[in-house]
Amino acid sequence: MTDFSQPNGTRGAVRTLNRSSGARVLALGATFLLVFAACGGGATQAPATPPPSQAGPTAAPTEVPPLGDVTIGSNYSDQVPKDAFAAMMNYCATKTTATPKINTVEHGAFQDSLNSYLQGTPDDVFTWFAGYRMRFFAAQGLATDISDVWATAGSNYSDAFKQASTGDDGKQYFIPMYNYPWVVIYRKSLFADKGYTVPTTWADFKTLAAKIQADGLVPLAFADKDGWPAMGTFDILNMRQNGYKFHVDLMAGKEKWTDSRVKDVFSLWKELLPFTQPNALGRTWQEGAQSMINKDAAMYFLGTFAGEQATDPAIHDDLDFFPFPVLGNSWDSELAIDAPIDGLMLSKAPKNVEGAKALLACVATGPAQLEFLKTSPNNVAAAKDADTSSYSPFQKKMAEIIGKSGAIAQFLDRDTRPDFAGGNGMQGFLQNFLNDPNQNLDTFLGTIQSFYDSLPPQ
Repeated sequence: MTDFSQPNGTRGAVRTLNRSSGARVLALGATFLLVFAACGGGATQAPATPPPSQAGPTAAPTEVPPLGDVTIGSNYSDQVPKDAFAAMMNYCATKTTATPKINTVEHGAFQDSLNSYLQGTPDDVFTWFAGYRMRFFAAQGLATDISDVWATAGSNYSDAFKQASTGDDGKQYFIPMYNYPWVVIYRKSLFADKGYTVPTTWADFKTLAAKIQADGLVPLAFADKDGWPAMGTFDILNMRQNGYKFHVDLMAGKEKWTDSRVKDVFSLWKELLPFTQPNALGRTWQEGAQSMINKDAAMYFLGTFAGEQATDPAIHDDLDFFPFPVLGNSWDSELAIDAPIDGLMLSKAPKNVEGAKALLACVATGPAQLEFLKTSPNNVAAAKDADTSSYSPFQKKMAEIIGKSGAIAQFLDRDTRPDFAGGNGMQGFLQNFLNDPNQNLDTFLGTIQSFYDSLPPQ
């Protein structure tokens, strides 16, 4: 098994899921599409027995050989999503004859080293993201086409999810599991006690932040020790200021970082920084979330996965959120957001193709995705047949905000090329800005553009 953790070789915890023999399903055929029928909840029929008058010597029914072990490289290293992913894989183990074996690696290390990992001898299946980052690895020949899985599973997804799962060659390489919005999260009880009103405009947002600050609280929790959370702030400010199209074109290299419109984004960010938690580069996102949960900070702009840190159900029920305020310009009606789609891909040369595709087909069903959400109810299922009647108010509001959004981005490090997004690229550049927001922005943005221009052709 290839080690794809950080350069020091530290391996993430390895978790093996074993399925009891009683949970195995009799298959009607050896292909994954027939296994998918079982995954969809259909009953498995035993072989028909001839009428007594026609019956000859009776042969014992033969069980189709199990599909065997399927290895899965996972970035779900935090305990809540790790347990949720294990629950979903356990469910799919009972619906197929494949045995998933999960190899978990710390989330940041997984992302930073995925390119080299996929070029080696990777696991059969790996967790990843829809959009540009999926297309990048598909175009490099580092993922296997799963259009045959989509031929059956595709009817369970919207056109938008299919588009986000399709490579540049028109083939599908990705199975969506769920998505979640980046929003401003807060405690309802704190807002009620202090008489705070949810802001909808930039001016109201800053006025509220000043009031919170005067009350002796931190207006906005902020954490960027891991390098990627600040990307979300850039994304939303750029989409609010310049619109979704400019944002994704900038991510794709079709627009320049030296454009005055990008400078306007960092100028806006400078207006917000006095209201954010200091020393952000020394704080993890989990610690930032705890600041909001403990009411040391009134708000936190992050993905709704921040709710994972509210392990007390009563506190989780006290969480609420709102879309990032609009700026009062022509892009207000667009209400663009980051709502990343997480899912699974098949590596370039899996050892167990048939078993892997059976698992992917199972993951494409609502019941499987709901198994994940039972443990991690801070996301919404991607599959059409997911029973949303079990959604909490938190989840229903997530689905509502995503549904009202006129444009959905996948997140900076998913919408641009990996070698630009990493620690030597935008992670480092944004941390540089946060360390010295008063630096010359023209020089700063020129450095970013020069770095992008120095990257090899794709």
